[in-house]
Amino acid sequence: MLVLVTLGWGVSYYMMDLCLEEMGPLTLNAHRFLGAFVIAALLMFPKIKNVNRMTLKYSLYVSLSLVFVYIFATYGVKYTSQSNAGFFCATAVIFTPILTFFIKKTLPEKKLKFALVLCVIGMALMSFDAQFHVAIGDVLCLLCGFSYTFDLLITEKAVGHKEVNAFQLGVYQLGFTGVWMVILSVIFEDPVLPQTAGCWISTVFLAVFCTGIAYIVQAIAQQYTPATHVGVIFTLEPVFALIVAFLFAGERLLPRAYIGAALMLISLLVMELDFSRFQKR
Repeated sequence: MLVLVTLGWGVSYYMMDLCLEEMGPLTLNAHRFLGAFVIAALLMFPKIKNVNRMTLKYSLYVSLSLVFVYIFATYGVKYTSQSNAGFFCATAVIFTPILTFFIKKTLPEKKLKFALVLCVIGMALMSFDAQFHVAIGDVLCLLCGFSYTFDLLITEKAVGHKEVNAFQLGVYQLGFTGVWMVILSVIFEDPVLPQTAGCWISTVFLAVFCTGIAYIVQAIAQQYTPATHVGVIFTLEPVFALIVAFLFAGERLLPRAYIGAALMLISLLVMELDFSRFQKR
């Protein structure tokens, strides 16, 4: 299920790029999250009508982290390539053990230093141009990865409580995030509906598959695996994003950028794979 979610997120960068031609980033996110919540609520109303205060509280906390995640991600896609966006947003895999150390005082593994070096070199190769300028979109997507770390850690803590219903958490966080996005879009943008069939299809796809199903599945899956292990599967997201951008958006990167992408992917895998287990076998 998580692999399918990751595939959806890899495609989402292309879909977001299409939608941003007709509406602002905040408006797109408002449609995306409110649409996902309404569909989930209508289909699953019997399962979410009786919700306790603890579940609602953590849904609100998670939604606040998602607001930052998607503001950075959507503006990032607007100002950089889809390929770069996929890789920089995936850096949550690197940030998670670092923040876990500061929050839980859990020492990160020794391989973190090696993974960080590879990741930084990879980011430099992908983002710097000939004049050593960095695209603002790359920076925003990097902040998206950092913000998503908080989402993983808060969700992990939430589903660890017996009072928290993981399915309800997955649904209500969509509603809270949608409300925040509507407020922000009214303040900073002129909200509009999609104008073309392609934009409507992309918006619905983002709402149903990349948001509604994705975050409900993530909340349930994290009952059975810690946040850092979820990152193993999520390393596939930038790979899917790169393939979709190549096939459908016609994106072509500089040769050094492909080398950088490979180094970033290796750094993500190094960070998440359990090499000690392989050595024992």
